[in-house]
Amino acid sequence: MAVNREQEIMASAVRLFREKGYHGTSMQDIADAVGLQKGSLYYYIGSKEELLVKIFDDAVSTLVTDLEKVAAQPVSARTKLERAILAHVETVARRLGELTIFTRETHALSPDQRQVVRQSRRRYTGLLERILSQGVAAGEFRPVDVRLTALAVFGLCNSIYQWYSPEGRSGPEEIASHFAQIVLEGVRPEGGSSHSRA
Repeated sequence: MAVNREQEIMASAVRLFREKGYHGTSMQDIADAVGLQKGSLYYYIGSKEELLVKIFDDAVSTLVTDLEKVAAQPVSARTKLERAILAHVETVARRLGELTIFTRETHALSPDQRQVVRQSRRRYTGLLERILSQGVAAGEFRPVDVRLTALAVFGLCNSIYQWYSPEGRSGPEEIASHFAQIVLEGVRPEGGSSHSRA
């Protein structure tokens, strides 16, 4: 029962942080949303920042875990990059609240927690860099700045939090396919094919 209550608190915090912003949301707001007295809320969580940190941890760990799986697959770098973009876009679409907060509210974390988030982000972009480097080495991609390209892909995929809607005209797969086409065309070697291959 406690686990369900904790999940309810987390879901309410995600909704409220997204709607009102982290600083605009009080512990009383969260308590009201789950039907608890404010004092009772502290039985489940220690602070509002603790909730924010957990939201960040969940969001980033999902992105990193998904990309680790893609990076380990025995396929071409082009296919890995396509699958990485699809995994990222699908995660943002599925966890829109958490990823919106992740993108908007980093400044609200303590310096130590911001450092943890930066390390997780570096882990993610480092995996993208490895895929890009493999593609350059194999001649699948032109010699690009892998660091800048990885950051560009990360930013592109994250950007959908600003406009994506489950009721919109394009679903995650279609959006990811379009993004992948843009990215792969950008890294395509001169005279190379723009079509992916396993």
